[in-house]
Amino acid sequence: VWSWDILFVSRVLYGIIGDDLKMRSFCILLSLAAVFAVASCGADSEPASPLKTLQTYQKAMKAKDTATMKLLLTEESLKMLEQEAKSQNSTVDEVVKRETLFSEGQKTVEFRNEKIDGETATIEVKNTFDQWDTVPFRREDGQWKIDKKGYADRLMQDIIRQQDDAFGTDSNSNSSLDFPTPQSSPF
Repeated sequence: VWSWDILFVSRVLYGIIGDDLKMRSFCILLSLAAVFAVASCGADSEPASPLKTLQTYQKAMKAKDTATMKLLLTEESLKMLEQEAKSQNSTVDEVVKRETLFSEGQKTVEFRNEKIDGETATIEVKNTFDQWDTVPFRREDGQWKIDKKGYADRLMQDIIRQQDDAFGTDSNSNSSLDFPTPQSSPF
């Protein structure tokens, strides 16, 4: 499709001259330039780092750009948000705007300890309570994306671990609670 656009532009530029050889040469030169431009745009470039992804997410959040925010989330995270929106009779965009990694009033965001381990990564982010939260990332299609699903899963594991510690139980074991069975029933 774009080759017809080039042909049209070249005909407009050389339409007055009418020199077929100049027009062909121009089309070939322009086509080669376009091929080299496309090839050089992304051939060997590294994907944005997890930190760059997080900073882009922060800018999109401040601009209320939900389309960009959603592009920076993993597929599993988007599925989780879709389910949440459906259960709340809401839209995904409303959930994305509401459930951000930063508070709206947060003026500055501090980052530290970017760790990349193969296809996953983490970055620590200081929250509004001056505590460090770990934000997980996953590489999808060569791009680093925020793994809110992984974040939610980790929070759930932390809650279960705290309950186990508080009640002296082990949710990971498959043992059932042993209640004494009555030997004889009064009924």
